[in-house]
Amino acid sequence: MVAEKKTLEQRGQSNFPETTVRVSAVRKIALTPFGAEVLAGGGVRFRLWAPAARKVEVKIKSKLVKMQPQPDGWFEIVDAQSGPGTLYQYRIDGKLLVPDPASRFQPRDVDGPSEVIDPAAFEWDDDDWQGRPWEEAAIYELHVGTFTTKGNYKGIQDKLHHLHDLGVTAIELMPLADFAGKRNWGYDGVLPYAPDSRYGRPEDLRALVQAAHRAGLMVFLDVVYNHFGPKGNYLHAYAPQFFTERHKTPWGAAIDFSVSQVREYFIHNALYWLEEYRFDGLRFDAVHAIKDDSEKHILEEIREAVPAHKHLVLENDANQARYLGPGKYTAQWNDDSHHGYHVLASGEADGYYAAYADAPARHLARCLAEGFAYQGEVSPFSGEPRGEPSRHLPPPAFVDFIQNHDQIGNRALGERLIQLTDERKLRALTAILLLAPSPPLLFMGEEWGCRQPFLFFCDFAGELGEAVRNGRREEFKRFVSFDKTIPDPLAEDTFRQCVLRWREQDKSWLALYKELLALRQRRIVPLRCGPGRYRMLAGRAFEVSWDKLVLIANCADERIEVQDLPKGRPLWSNAPAGEPWSVDWWIIG
Repeated sequence: MVAEKKTLEQRGQSNFPETTVRVSAVRKIALTPFGAEVLAGGGVRFRLWAPAARKVEVKIKSKLVKMQPQPDGWFEIVDAQSGPGTLYQYRIDGKLLVPDPASRFQPRDVDGPSEVIDPAAFEWDDDDWQGRPWEEAAIYELHVGTFTTKGNYKGIQDKLHHLHDLGVTAIELMPLADFAGKRNWGYDGVLPYAPDSRYGRPEDLRALVQAAHRAGLMVFLDVVYNHFGPKGNYLHAYAPQFFTERHKTPWGAAIDFSVSQVREYFIHNALYWLEEYRFDGLRFDAVHAIKDDSEKHILEEIREAVPAHKHLVLENDANQARYLGPGKYTAQWNDDSHHGYHVLASGEADGYYAAYADAPARHLARCLAEGFAYQGEVSPFSGEPRGEPSRHLPPPAFVDFIQNHDQIGNRALGERLIQLTDERKLRALTAILLLAPSPPLLFMGEEWGCRQPFLFFCDFAGELGEAVRNGRREEFKRFVSFDKTIPDPLAEDTFRQCVLRWREQDKSWLALYKELLALRQRRIVPLRCGPGRYRMLAGRAFEVSWDKLVLIANCADERIEVQDLPKGRPLWSNAPAGEPWSVDWWIIG
């Protein structure tokens, strides 16, 4: 039994056969035009888009099989002797051996052979899993390699009971796309279809997703569609059409989304993770760096291709509210709210925090009520207008956080917020975050008061490694307050410092997070809050109201008088309203 989706060919944007977006209703497998496909009758179809190549062969062990040229730069061959587990490479013009750009697995890293994987071989037992409503989302971001000492998918499975008991409802994995070397944040991936072998085999990842579903947890994956990493990307050699010099990104030449095959490559990648691995949603990294002049932006086309019940979340520094709302993307990471929280807690005003230092409480209050702090106003940091109006959007359209991998790891010393402020302030801000209607995101270890750094680390050799090392040093020279030695991003010890030491859990922090997350699911989620309103009570004190929910917070060291307390039932309080660093929640009606 096969269910057909509308293909890009039917929309007049591709010459691919209609089978390219076919999904088996039984097997739930996306059949993609890219890569190696195990055929039902035996053998493997190998397919490569190599428009700049004159000749392509597939190398299987010591055997070279010539691939047949097809229209529009494609090469294809069916090898009857191949099957699951076959190792293969493509040879370009009789010289260059390259991995499959749509490899499903790289057992010997990015420069080695690809492995044929049969996604139908895994026996799923979660067919009754229907996901969870987005309004219930409380997200736990983690890095597979540092979450446990095992540094793999099995290590995460061992902690699922902790995450379930904590009260989060979703796990978000930092990027898994195969990267060069033994350790990396994941944003240097070069093979977007291949989960990195450092963390386990594809079946181990599927087992993790299945186990999480059994525990009632959604699983999201962070994907990177704005660039390829600097090591292990061979596309320039045989498919330079993937890139354009018309645009630049912080990482070099931009991906050319005006090319239909390039668009297909990334649309299918999104479907691949959601269907073959049954992820509940994706988080798209730095989409402001995706440059697309097409009539329809690639982000819109991805959203149209993905089933509506899958949750798609953006990271977008441009604060483009146009992508959010019914029928669009589910939500966006709200950096504005983080910056308000951070300045209130730490008093820092370096870098982009300068745009929030004048009135951090007002910026935070506006985020809680209306989404973005900057909705078209000029940012003091850039000197240019930033953002679009967002006050019409409900709180679930914004993922809020006081910490994440970026905001910790992009600091020179990788300090967590608990090291930059006192506990009274942090506990108060945590109570705002976890009880506000916007879905909260936690970064691994935050819930138990982890004080370990999360540092920038990678594993590049030679000139590239030295360039990364020097670039990291240069990046922090501009911070006047910084005069310490930068941890070496290439050193294994830098990575080791980030591996969570679970034995150091602070039970009082864990108890607070459990209490607030349980209260959130029991009392806040059922309210289904719409857009809010805010008013300032003092320079660092504010009131925010959403339908039947009201917050009064004083984020200052001085007491203020609060007039006209809400006429409702107190929900949670750490001190009487108006006291220093007091947070008071009410249910109205």
